Amino acid sequence: MSRITSFLTTMAKTKQEPPSYQRITSVWMLTREYGDLAGAGGVKDVAAQLATSLARWSGRKVRVVLPLYGFFEPREHGFSLVPDPLYPDRELSYSVAMDYVARERFEQVRIWVKIIDRVRVYLVEAKRFTEKQAVYTYTRDEFHHESWKTPGSGHVDFFAMNILLQKAGLDLMMLLGEKPQIIHCHDGHTATLPALIRECNGYRHYFRQTATLVTIHNAGIGYHQDVSDLDFVHAITGLPWRVISHSLLDHSFDPFIAAGLYSPMSTVSENYARELQELDTDYLTGWLGHRLLDMGVVIEGITNGINPADFDPADHERLGISAPYQVSASDPDLPGKRLCKEATLARVGRIPEDDDDTQAGYLDGSVEEPLFTFIGRLSDQKGVDIFAHGIELFLGATPRPRVLCLGSGEEKHERTLRLLANDERFRGRFCFIEDYDTTLANQIYAAGDFFVIPSRYEPCGLTDYIAQLFGNLPIAHYVGGLVKVVDGITGFTYHDNSPENLAASMERAIGVFDDRPALRDMQRAAVAKISKEHTWEKVMHAYVSVYKKSLARQIG
Repeated sequence: MSRITSFLTTMAKTKQEPPSYQRITSVWMLTREYGDLAGAGGVKDVAAQLATSLARWSGRKVRVVLPLYGFFEPREHGFSLVPDPLYPDRELSYSVAMDYVARERFEQVRIWVKIIDRVRVYLVEAKRFTEKQAVYTYTRDEFHHESWKTPGSGHVDFFAMNILLQKAGLDLMMLLGEKPQIIHCHDGHTATLPALIRECNGYRHYFRQTATLVTIHNAGIGYHQDVSDLDFVHAITGLPWRVISHSLLDHSFDPFIAAGLYSPMSTVSENYARELQELDTDYLTGWLGHRLLDMGVVIEGITNGINPADFDPADHERLGISAPYQVSASDPDLPGKRLCKEATLARVGRIPEDDDDTQAGYLDGSVEEPLFTFIGRLSDQKGVDIFAHGIELFLGATPRPRVLCLGSGEEKHERTLRLLANDERFRGRFCFIEDYDTTLANQIYAAGDFFVIPSRYEPCGLTDYIAQLFGNLPIAHYVGGLVKVVDGITGFTYHDNSPENLAASMERAIGVFDDRPALRDMQRAAVAKISKEHTWEKVMHAYVSVYKKSLARQIG
């Protein structure tokens, strides 16, 4: 394992001086997700951790605006209503223009606020938001009340939700007398904002010294927040027709294309930015990246960071795992991780009852045998079909390993994994839990030896970080942001995303599992690489640099 020793030594000797960022003192963010307040994917972590990192340096003012959804009670979480600046004895309440075609109309909003980790977080209360019980999709409870709201399907008024958030956020800045240097727009949900502040009379002059950045968290088809009803777009946004006609992708108004006319753009890893604008795999986005490049927009790639302390297994009580351990320690065996593995195997070691609609299959494995894990959204993007076929090949070739899968999503993938778990050939060796629970996920991360990530495309990936911090080595398709996994040093990677290649990589992992010193070297190298390159404290500087460029361009 001399490569790993050399790798660790080089990192220990390397120092990085933070660049100056004195000019950037005021940043506002708009997002549909944020930390523990509202989340459905990685956007919540990126928005919250970047905002917190920015706020901790040089007294920078950081503000975040997101919707108040129906599943969140603001008073119970310490939020209070914002008073009206002109009438302090009243709450701030205002109407937002939200016209429909041939119908002028307004929607009323109130604003809640709380300071969290030095970040002032604003929640926009409006009927359109509070009637929703999940961030992006309808829930089973909503379906029981109104049968047309199919569980798991997206909100039919998604574009109106997005525009309301953006307009309400801009109106809030104006009412509070705030003129931020930067407005950071997260994903397609807020990507229309740069066009709004440059083209709509109500905003154009007020924000003339404000710059923007739009971050693409996922450019895949279905994530653009695009709309084909152009008359509706014109009515509800107030944008001129010339802007709408120049913002089309495949005949639909695409917020990302609109953003490219006015704002710098970034995405969440250097390699994903390259794939979007240099490779034919951009067909998975409807050629968004190439269209932006034709417009002269070069997407900046900034690989997401992570706060290692948030997933430190030494803090076992907060994470809900059975025992503490420290991956970076010199201990050759990690007895705490072993206890976590024993506890999780015991939890899924029972044969589920016939009416159990959560667990399918069970594990009868010994703690001495390798445990492979999968946690994630069950979708085509995540390569769940490749995972299922690869596991079938893998388990068919060797009786030793056990596989534990946690996730929910598309019905076809849930059905496939249930069938696999109930297959007599894999009885006691494959278990599928159709659910998602943060504590249970932590327990599986802590129990696992290897973490499988067969994504077809992956803008950045946060699960590889999390798994590594728990000492659970990734086995990842070498694509997008997953290229940060260093093959044979911090995990395992494979090219050409096929079940056969996945199974072969899992076989390679077993060889390392049987070499305890090699396994521990890889675990420590993975944590060391995160600490050196991928903490938000370091990644933040790259965002500040882009903010500076955007501000210089706007002022210039």
